[in-house]
Amino acid sequence: MSAEPPSRLQRDLLPRIVELLRIDGAEPGHRITEAAMARRLQVSRTPVRAALKHLAERGVLAALPGGGLTLARPLDQLADAEFASVGVEIDVWCSRMARDRLSGALPHQVSEADLMRRYDLGRPLLLRILNKLAEVGLVERLPGHGWLFSPVNDPAAIAESYAFRRIIEPASLLEAATRIDPAWLAEMRRRHEEMLTRTWNEALAVSLFEMNADFHEGLIAASGNRYLLLAIQQQTRLRRYTNYEWRYGPERVKVSCRQHLEIIARLEAGEIEVAAALLRQHLDLARTVSLGPR
Repeated sequence: MSAEPPSRLQRDLLPRIVELLRIDGAEPGHRITEAAMARRLQVSRTPVRAALKHLAERGVLAALPGGGLTLARPLDQLADAEFASVGVEIDVWCSRMARDRLSGALPHQVSEADLMRRYDLGRPLLLRILNKLAEVGLVERLPGHGWLFSPVNDPAAIAESYAFRRIIEPASLLEAATRIDPAWLAEMRRRHEEMLTRTWNEALAVSLFEMNADFHEGLIAASGNRYLLLAIQQQTRLRRYTNYEWRYGPERVKVSCRQHLEIIARLEAGEIEVAAALLRQHLDLARTVSLGPR
């Protein structure tokens, strides 16, 4: 008999867990651990445990004999409406509007009425989307009902973003010292090694981005400094909305993954200062690639 219905927080976590599994390209047999999922969702393990249990009760997950859970059935068999998430929906719209602006399909300045007609959106949802874009500096409100899109992915903005990350990420890693969870490092190693075994195709771009984001955010989260983490999360949202397409080819995927794996190896060996130096070099190379021809 099923336990009591999930709480509001647990209900909110259900579609987010399913979305992460979709991003990972998870197939039946994919193992899910409570600790890793809690880190990725940035919540405590208690609500994650309850949400995973609820998914198991609904036949989405299955318990393993030695502990832990595994995906029990293909994700494409799950009803989208059953696991719909307003938060995920807003992120999808944010990404779409950012891409439309980058392609020139969306003008530099636009009114709420224009956006409502263009995307067939109601004003309440539109305002939530625009406010989320405003949080990362992609738009700003004009007097009345107009909105102004900021320049994105221009060379100056890219250079500033990497300069900012170069300042806070290696420093955060030094601050983290021995607080980095070995289980998290092992999970990161597994995901990167798995990515290296895959034959590259465009469908992996989202999974690659989210793995990359989890890696960089996880290093900063280990510092225990909430303000540093909030800063990198804002950068991640900005990059997510404008950079879900991978434009640098499969060789660059291998280089990035191998650099991450080298940083992981140094951290596992307790060589924090070496890892911080490698992280700085990694960001410098990423900046050069981002500013170079594609």
